[in-house]
Amino acid sequence: MTFRHHCAQLGPALLLLSGCALHADMLELNKEVQSLKGSQEQAVKSQAQVVERMKEMENRLRLDELQARLKDLETRLARIEIQPTSSVASSGPARLLPAPVPEPTKPEPSRQSKPIDLPAGTDGGFMVPGTPDISPTSAFNLAYNDYLNGRYELAVSGFQRFLKDFPSTSLTPSAHYMIGESYYSAKDFPKAMLAFERVINEFGQSEKVPPALYKLGVSSVETGDAVRAREYLKRIIEKFPTSEEAKLAKNKLAALR
Repeated sequence: MTFRHHCAQLGPALLLLSGCALHADMLELNKEVQSLKGSQEQAVKSQAQVVERMKEMENRLRLDELQARLKDLETRLARIEIQPTSSVASSGPARLLPAPVPEPTKPEPSRQSKPIDLPAGTDGGFMVPGTPDISPTSAFNLAYNDYLNGRYELAVSGFQRFLKDFPSTSLTPSAHYMIGESYYSAKDFPKAMLAFERVINEFGQSEKVPPALYKLGVSSVETGDAVRAREYLKRIIEKFPTSEEAKLAKNKLAALR
């Protein structure tokens, strides 16, 4: 029997076996495809859930930020006293009356060597174009009241905001000085000294220079630099011998010996 005849006899059986094997492979392949589709759908679903959660977190963060800003605005508005407006002609611009200046209590020498004297000039009563709807004196008073009530961090922020909104007024040196006083009262002496030095360097003719020098001296004592403290205190006595700070400086020098 030839090889061709033998193959012809086995042909139907071989075809049947190969067909069954092919069918089984197709079924297995189909299962794998279905499994892959299920995994892909699950991955897409998980990704959508992650994106949705991220959006919820982002919206929550924005809501928290808006609520914090609203609370800050409500706090500021609650502290602003309602002021009566002066009667003006219909053709003239409206203006606000000067805010009442708080009368500070006499502080201890270790806290503030000289009370703040708020000038009653024109810059305290008129609105300044391009700035918030509050006068320079009112803005200064808000920060100063925070200082008087021991809210030193708020006071620093208030005076810094004042300097940003009203950079060139007669209260500018006092605002820099009060930033130093706020840091000093909070026992942050390095930052306090930076503020006092700025008063001396940038506003050499201001009445805040003697108290700034004195506070530089006592701040140096607090930081343990007695040599530097003596230099500042002697400088007050030499340059401002008739000032109140000169008397305080003499007493402080005597205590350092």
